[in-house]
Amino acid sequence: MVAAITVLTDSFCLPSSVFLNSHALTYSPPKLQSPHPLYASPTARPRECFSLINVNTTYRTELRPLTCPQPAKRFLLQCSYLDPPTAFQNETGMLFSLFREIGLNEKETDLLLDKNPTLRSTSLDKIRARLLALQSVGINGFALYWLVTKCPSVLIAEEIDSVIGFVHDDLEGKVEPAQLERLFSTTGAGFVLGFDQKVNLLLHHGVPQEKIAHVLNNVNLIKAICSKSVEELERTITFLKPYHGIEIIVRRPAILNYDLDSQLIPKIQFLEELSGGDEDATGTVLRKLPAILSYSLEHMEGHVEFLRSYVGLSDPEIFKIILVFPNMVSASKERKLRPRIEFLKQCGLNSNDIFKFLTRAPLFLALSFEDNLAHKLGFLVKIGYEYRTKELAVALGAVTRTSCENMQKVIGLFLSYGLSCEDIYAMSKKHPQILQYNPSSLEEKMVYLVEEMGREVRELLTFPAFLGYKLDDRIKHRYEVKKKTVGKRMSLNKLLSVSANRFSTKKKAKSLVND
Repeated sequence: MVAAITVLTDSFCLPSSVFLNSHALTYSPPKLQSPHPLYASPTARPRECFSLINVNTTYRTELRPLTCPQPAKRFLLQCSYLDPPTAFQNETGMLFSLFREIGLNEKETDLLLDKNPTLRSTSLDKIRARLLALQSVGINGFALYWLVTKCPSVLIAEEIDSVIGFVHDDLEGKVEPAQLERLFSTTGAGFVLGFDQKVNLLLHHGVPQEKIAHVLNNVNLIKAICSKSVEELERTITFLKPYHGIEIIVRRPAILNYDLDSQLIPKIQFLEELSGGDEDATGTVLRKLPAILSYSLEHMEGHVEFLRSYVGLSDPEIFKIILVFPNMVSASKERKLRPRIEFLKQCGLNSNDIFKFLTRAPLFLALSFEDNLAHKLGFLVKIGYEYRTKELAVALGAVTRTSCENMQKVIGLFLSYGLSCEDIYAMSKKHPQILQYNPSSLEEKMVYLVEEMGREVRELLTFPAFLGYKLDDRIKHRYEVKKKTVGKRMSLNKLLSVSANRFSTKKKAKSLVND
């Protein structure tokens, strides 16, 4: 565009609305009711004039007001100027400033806007509001920068509003930001539709309000919630209900990640068939170890087939072992199951013996040989057990629930009271559990036996089960009752082994006789 202005030979007389910058004249039209001519009239009043001073290349030319008389000469100066900054340019600049606040530099913002032109035409207030909403659910700092650069549509997708609002208000912002980041960055906006409805479905079916955030924080939100329809989620919950489904979901939320038809139904039906159709027992297995459903059907079938063919167990026996110790399924078939079963066979156990052993000492299948079983075998052999005997297998099964350190302390305690390894061996043969008791508790009972009851430690060789009864509730109570009528030299076996009802009946009978 061109502007014609009147100038003096020694000065420029410009309207105050014309400014000079380093490249061109920038013209801002005066806001007047009627336009004034750019040519000065000979009768015009003196006007405020400006002369150029200190022209620089960085910003606007400095202007100094002068008093200008009526012009003597006039000529036309032709110059160009730029339009004033538009609202679009202002908003773009503010958009750059907004993105700078979350960590994007100018180059990154340019690239972001070039790849996502819709952002340029989106209201700045809308983008700012979305950023604040994301921050309100914990997505801040680098996480916010990463999410915006990876998935810019998060700034404009309308569907996200309902998810953010639901998480912030209904779930009290307890869903972990990392979960929401993964959801928003890998899911199309349409997938989050109905998120609140599906979460409310879980609540409706019994997931406690205080546990729902735990469930959502421990699932793949895309697999478990967004990629499933309300109907699919309803089917999954309904199928699991007879097996304590809600409790299982709360304990192992990742179950919701699995496909109902191809994963959950085949695995649970396999376990139920193995149980002989016992729905409750199958539910007990799932409740004890919900993670059993994380193993493939082929994996479970392989373990069952191994116990059928190599050990000779029936399906009901195999299920009984799984019911007692579901983690059997997690033990490596070749590294743990096979060598341990082979050891039991070498000790002379047949299929029935192995079944009884595994139902009583199932941890034997899971414990490390090098760090646990080998040390315990060493202690047992030292006190007198012979290798590869049934007695050794039984004793080893009895100490699977105790640590090597505890077992060593128990043996040391007996030795400190004058008992020999042969004595310990004899006691443990009669009462195998004796080697897994708490050493502090054992010492209290031995002190009471010697100091309060006036008995010899060696009496434990006859009745080692004495050390298995509770000191206050059983030993002290019965001893105090009986010593009044029988005296101190009573049989430890008769004192403690009779049932509570029989002991109570005898006490009443004695009381009646004395009366």
